Order: sequence, then C-alpha cells, then structure tokens
Amino acid sequence: MNWRYTFIVGFGFFGISVIWPIFNAFIPPFLEDLGLSATLIGFILTWDNIINMFVQPWVGERSDHTRSRFGRRKPWLMAGAPLAAVFFLLVPFVRQHFVLIALAILGTNIGMALFRSPTVAFLGDLFPAEQRSKANGVINLMGGVGSALALFGGGTLYNMGVPLPFVVGSLVLLIAIGIVLLVVREPEHIAPTEKGNGLVANLQEVWRSRANGGVLILLAIFCWFVGWNAMEAFFTLYARNILGIPEGTAAQMLTAFAAAFILFAIPSGFIATRFGRRRTILVGLVGMTVGLFLGFGVRSGGVLLGLLAGMGVCWSLVNINSLPMVYDIGGDARIGVYTGLYYFASSAAAITGPILAGRLIDLTNHATVWLLSAVFMVLALVVMAVLRVPQRASASVTPV
Repeated sequence: MNWRYTFIVGFGFFGISVIWPIFNAFIPPFLEDLGLSATLIGFILTWDNIINMFVQPWVGERSDHTRSRFGRRKPWLMAGAPLAAVFFLLVPFVRQHFVLIALAILGTNIGMALFRSPTVAFLGDLFPAEQRSKANGVINLMGGVGSALALFGGGTLYNMGVPLPFVVGSLVLLIAIGIVLLVVREPEHIAPTEKGNGLVANLQEVWRSRANGGVLILLAIFCWFVGWNAMEAFFTLYARNILGIPEGTAAQMLTAFAAAFILFAIPSGFIATRFGRRRTILVGLVGMTVGLFLGFGVRSGGVLLGLLAGMGVCWSLVNINSLPMVYDIGGDARIGVYTGLYYFASSAAAITGPILAGRLIDLTNHATVWLLSAVFMVLALVVMAVLRVPQRASASVTPV
C-alpha cells in the first residue's frame, strides 16, 4: 500500500473534520444566547443531517455515474466545498440575528452535503477490499488530526475573538480540498457500476436482501451514531452548565478524545485486519458503553479528560472499520450507493440523537445525556452481536 498517497487522500476527510467540531462546539452556545430551548437547539443541529439523509445518498449514486474531464468524484468537491466555506465563514458575524444565523447554518449544511459522500467514496475507488481498514485508519487519522486542531486551536482562537475559528476553519477546508483536487488521481478504468433507483428503492433492496446483513449493519450504525451525536452536540453545554467550564475550554477538553482517536486510528485498522472487523467493533462498543455510564457520575475535569481519552481509543475501533464493513456487504459495483446508505443511517442517527438529548435535558438536566448515549451504545452492541458479515475478495479497482 502506498502510505504517502493514502495520507494525501486523507486530506479530504481532514478538511471535513475541521468544520464540524467548530460547528458543534460553538453554534449551540450562540443559539442558547438567543434564548432558544435545548430541544430547539437540538433540532437546529439536526438540519445538516436532515439534508444529508436525502442529499448524500443521491449525490453518492450520482457520483458513481458522473463522467467529466475532472473525474467522477471531483466535480462534487469543486461545487460543495466553496459553498460550505463561504456560509460557515458568515456564521459568527450574524450570530445575534436568528434568521441570518439560521440561513448561514443552512447554507453550510447544503455545501457540506454536496461533497462528503464523493470524498469518502475515494476509499472504495482507490483501495482493494483487503486494504480498506488500514487505508480508512489513515484517512480517519487525518480526520482526527483535523478534529483535534479544530477543537484545541478553535478553543484558543475563540478566546481571542469569536469569529476567528470560523475564518480559519473555512480557509483550512479550502486548502485541504484543493490538495485532494490537485494530487489525487481517480482510476482511469472504472469498474462497471450498477444503476441505482433512488434512496427508497435502494433501501427496499437492502431490506429484501437482509440475509446478507445489510439491514443489521445499517441499524447498528444508526444506534452508535445516535449515542455519540447526542453527546457531542451537548458536551459544551454540559460542561458549562454542570461543571462550570467555559465553552472554549470545554471544546479544548474534547481534544483528549480526538487525540486518542488519532493515535489509535492506524492501529485499529491493523487490529481489524488481524482479528476481523466485527470483533474489533464489538470491543470498541463495549468500551464506549462503559465510558458513557462512568461519565454520568464524573464531576472532575481531570477525570473527565482521562475518560474521554479512553473513549477516543474505543471509538476508533468502531468508526475506522464500519464503512469497510458496509463495502464488504454491498460489493464493489455500488461503492457510491452504499456510501450514501451509510451516511443515510448516520444522518438519521444525527437527527435523532440531538433531538432526543435536547428533550431529555429540558425534562431533567444536562448530565443525563451520558445515560441516553450509553443506552444506544448497548443497542448497537446487541445488533452487532448477531450480525454476520461476508469477507469479500479484492475490489477490481486500480490500487494506489
């Protein structure tokens, strides 16, 4: 495997991963300062995922059949990244006006939805099946580096001036996607792709073929992303309201999670290659469940840092290997389609998680989000325990 080239491919996910931690860390306090309830904040945080549920599966399938002098994935990056960067840049400057910040959030969400599936589909295009866990480890390591820089650097920049993390984040996104556009070579000889029939038809096909594990893997993905998205969306508010920690410092605390994820991203790919993706994910889910139950009772910032670091290791075992497992089930002829279905499940979860968490917080307090997240990790663990996944042969693509 060409490791240097794999790291370059990872710049796409690096750029994506810079935006969302800043978005999730600082937009909830903006909205709370406007007097919005936790339930309404949670709903607004799901807009991107409502859009993603319908746009990303469509874009993933369309990119399978896009033919241009730039390739089939790159035109979507060229359209979506600049749009997302411009609207993301506007967010802090209009934060005191609800309608304007809502429009800026919406524009950011639409731009990101246009290019995420094609960016991630490079994993299936450029790497054969036996290399995908290791390659996805590298790609997610790059994403973890982006998240860590966004959380720690974003927290520092936020304390210097509220707009700064949004300005720098937009620039980093454009630079990272520019590197991918200039350096990554899409395969000249593309394996024949099957024509999809839209999101509903694709979901019906998965349901009819449920013996191959498609339904179960999508359900498991939904459950574990409900758990983590609920926690991520309200962590800064939990830290501010329960622990008395400023939101900038709370964002920096999440760097412990991101740093552990970074350090274990590549090893988790090797572990899955050695012991199997399903077993590796099961171990990660057990660790996440234990960490979330313990987190409910934590009231010390130092203890919380250690707990977040341990959960970052466990999350890498889950997250690095889930998309390659989806490709094992879906096959190489429909990489874009199954990338879209993966993001359909994760987007549905990211809609459900913040809304459920926001409603629970309004009824109780911010600490209970830990218990909600733990329950959904348990559900994911149960589903994965009964799942059996076929191990597919190498993809008929041009290896890098």
